[in-house]
Amino acid sequence: MNHLAASELILNKDGSIYHLNLLPEHIADTIILVGDQNRVAKITRYFDEVEVVVKKREFHTQTGTYKGKRISVISTGIGTDNIDIVLNELDALVNIDFNTREIKEKHTQLDIIRIGTSGSIQEDIPVDSIVISHLAVGFDSLLHFYQSDEVQLQDFNRAIEEHLDIYPRNSKPYVVAADEQLVEQFTSSEIFEGFTGSNVGFYAPQGRVLRLPLRDDNMKEKLSDFSFKGKKITNLEMETSAIFGLGKLLGHRTLSVNAIIANRATGNFTKDGAEAIDKTIRYTLDKLV
Repeated sequence: MNHLAASELILNKDGSIYHLNLLPEHIADTIILVGDQNRVAKITRYFDEVEVVVKKREFHTQTGTYKGKRISVISTGIGTDNIDIVLNELDALVNIDFNTREIKEKHTQLDIIRIGTSGSIQEDIPVDSIVISHLAVGFDSLLHFYQSDEVQLQDFNRAIEEHLDIYPRNSKPYVVAADEQLVEQFTSSEIFEGFTGSNVGFYAPQGRVLRLPLRDDNMKEKLSDFSFKGKKITNLEMETSAIFGLGKLLGHRTLSVNAIIANRATGNFTKDGAEAIDKTIRYTLDKLV
């Protein structure tokens, strides 16, 4: 079997995985990811009990039970680069033997659900609503570093690249689907179906202008105008595509639940972001049990 060198599978002195600082027994098979480390406690306050609290850098983990179901909540920080760390280390915790440094013969599948804030780019998706991402398009390059062609929806890739007329030095977009069973489990009349764009930044990559001019002044409009096979890009954020892509490659079930706090098409912003996020948290927890 393949023995993983100390430079590749990096463990701390206590045997925990390098960045997350977690041991295998610290995590549940159901994991909620949030960007903001302060949002972890806003979820676990609804738990019956919390048994694990671990903090390192921007990665804050709490594991406990909600209505008898064991769940871990982990903050990732912002961006697909952080998702690369979190998804690989979560997988290592359940699918690599830290004593032998070898991949386990029996694969453990995790359910990984992101709860995040996001901005809608369609007029008919209002602030304070919830979007469940069926698809995600990544405008970063993360998934292209992996052998990932089989999990990408190549027809969507080509359609988006042609529609946006991507600048040659930018990364080519990649589209990945959420887990169908989780989508079905979380779908209701209360939510909107989503095709989420994960951008490599918050300002220019999402078409925002403060003091710096954009290379493409029409990027936001191009994103909102895109339509292929009846699917339109609904909202923008910075993590979902990497969660879907790495999740599929690693054999885990993934989903993204988005609290819409801004509508870029109408210029509206939520008047109570805390309530919008709390509504999304409660919806997610109840769908998990």
